[in-house]
Amino acid sequence: MKRTLTFSAAAIAAALALAGCSTGSGSGGSESGGMSGMNHGSSGMSSTAAPASSAAAGFNDADTMFAQMMIPHHTQAVAMSDMVLKKQGIPAAVTDLATKVKAAQGPEIGKMTGWLQTWGQPTTMPTGAASSHSMEGMMSADDMAKLEAAQGVEAAKLFLTQMIAHHEGAVMMARTETTDGKNTDAVQLGKDIVSSQEAEIQEMKDLLATL
Repeated sequence: MKRTLTFSAAAIAAALALAGCSTGSGSGGSESGGMSGMNHGSSGMSSTAAPASSAAAGFNDADTMFAQMMIPHHTQAVAMSDMVLKKQGIPAAVTDLATKVKAAQGPEIGKMTGWLQTWGQPTTMPTGAASSHSMEGMMSADDMAKLEAAQGVEAAKLFLTQMIAHHEGAVMMARTETTDGKNTDAVQLGKDIVSSQEAEIQEMKDLLATL
């Protein structure tokens, strides 16, 4: 199930289109399309999460790339969670996990968006740079469509299988940040993602074995 998806405008547009019902329209940003709405809307969720003094501290290209790539990665995880939470017949343990994923990653999107704005960096990767990088664990548009169409226990199993791969990709990206990043807050978030998502991966594997 593990996938690598090139970071491209088309891929992120597909994820954001599915997440549109929960992201808001946004306004006044310099970014285009749905990403502007997500960034504008989600930044409000944790506008005080990172004190200006620490957020504005030194940063490097690894910090910038980490935030620019993790924002759409988290956005897709929130979209996947929204999908399963709207379905009937999903085991309570799975809906509880989806709720937890959404509750954790939504504010982190806002936090990373705020950092990029503080650093004077775009909240999406420039087209040229994006084409040379890939994002581990991202679902394709077809994967998202399959999750949207699935129901009941089948949907629960598919959600867990996809989210395990998605989390594994996030852990890889976060580990890179912990070794290559400079900004204290961003490096700490990378460590937090590794810790929390590795635990959730094991939780999801255990849940999957019971379905």
